[in-house]
Amino acid sequence: MTRLTCFKAYDIRGRLGAELNEEIAHRIGRAFAQGLGAKRVVVGRDCRASSVALMAAAVDGLLAAGCDVLDLGLCGTEEMYFATTHFGADGGIEVTASHNPMDYNGMKMVRAGSAPLGEATGMAQVRALAEAGVFGPEVPGGVVRPAEGARDAYVARVLSFVDIAALRPLTVLVNAGNGAAGPTFDAIAAALTQAGAPLRFVRMHHDPDATFPNGIPNPLLPENQPVTSAAVLAAGADFGVAWDGDFDRCFLFDHHGRFIAGEYIVGLLADAYLAKEPGASIVHDPRVVWNTQDVVARAGGKAVQTRTGHVFLKQAMRDTGAVYGGEMSAHHYFRDFMACDSGMIPWLLVAELLGRRGGTLADLIDSRRAAFPSSGEINFQLADPKAAVKRVLAAMEPLALARDDTDGVSLSYADWRFNLRSSNTEPLVRLNVESRGDAALVAAMVDRICALIGVPPKH
Repeated sequence: MTRLTCFKAYDIRGRLGAELNEEIAHRIGRAFAQGLGAKRVVVGRDCRASSVALMAAAVDGLLAAGCDVLDLGLCGTEEMYFATTHFGADGGIEVTASHNPMDYNGMKMVRAGSAPLGEATGMAQVRALAEAGVFGPEVPGGVVRPAEGARDAYVARVLSFVDIAALRPLTVLVNAGNGAAGPTFDAIAAALTQAGAPLRFVRMHHDPDATFPNGIPNPLLPENQPVTSAAVLAAGADFGVAWDGDFDRCFLFDHHGRFIAGEYIVGLLADAYLAKEPGASIVHDPRVVWNTQDVVARAGGKAVQTRTGHVFLKQAMRDTGAVYGGEMSAHHYFRDFMACDSGMIPWLLVAELLGRRGGTLADLIDSRRAAFPSSGEINFQLADPKAAVKRVLAAMEPLALARDDTDGVSLSYADWRFNLRSSNTEPLVRLNVESRGDAALVAAMVDRICALIGVPPKH
């Protein structure tokens, strides 16, 4: 039996070569079909050069198990989610490394109904089968067909989330990062134009390019944000949008070119949904919570906290019937989109919100930033993460008013709180600090925790 290190907590991700190659992809495809008893599977890929061969190998594995394949070709992860349910398939696979370095790739997978594939819901079985690599004779009969009409149906579903008549004239700067977003965005933009939407788009880094000439698309990294900020200002745009490689996350910039941290967009969209569905449940992750909880409470909704990660958010959405869920990492989940995350629906909802409420995106966000300032996620690569966390807790827990272990450790005080957790997908420890209206307190507590961890603070 071969241990496959590319299997992570809720997806597959690994360095090309020993961790993930065509032989492993073939085994994963066959294990996916066998483990889920799948007869028909939707498969798509991002624009990385290695994704073509890895997808072909995974498809061969599915075919060897006698499974039919619906081929989406180049697409975003959310298009795979949609097509899995739209075609009534038994599962879906997207070959993507999202925002990981050039020498990585991976897969995101769902079961029938676009349900998440977690350790308790199929991932462990797929992993065990793939590692064993013992499948018996091939099963004849599997065929590959194009997923005809998939993108048109997906675009129609995305546009169903907004009232076109509520949109007002806006200029929107969009940065696809040379990832998979460009062609799908163009299909959405064409449908908006046909429907009479008064939106004007300025595109940058738009064409998919496996060499990523403008860098790996990960707008969450501060060093990647200035190029979009400058483009927003140069275009005189009302707001800007940037996507990661498989565009299941979108990041927003106001008309000043300022990046808007994900937790404030979670609060904004929660407020918008609660205006439409009073009393609804809103799911959020545990890293930065006070702004979201305050917005939801003021609007008469119910805030539901769950672990970080798409598998956990999706399951909580399904368990509670929540209308919307969001993570500070810019994953946004929608009940009426199979309880899955989308990078295209959020910016459309923001455009609709600006049409309904008037003003600017900055007007909607600035008061929330002031009320609940946060540090942004700070990442540490540490030789001994457990020892560092232990030092922080030994010093900080005695004075805490509350401790929460939903994901990592969160300690709360009268006017501030922090969350410290290990990444589910990378060898990092992550810190988030927030306060009630005191940005200086956030900075001071970041410095204090960094000193306990043993890493100089970054200013």
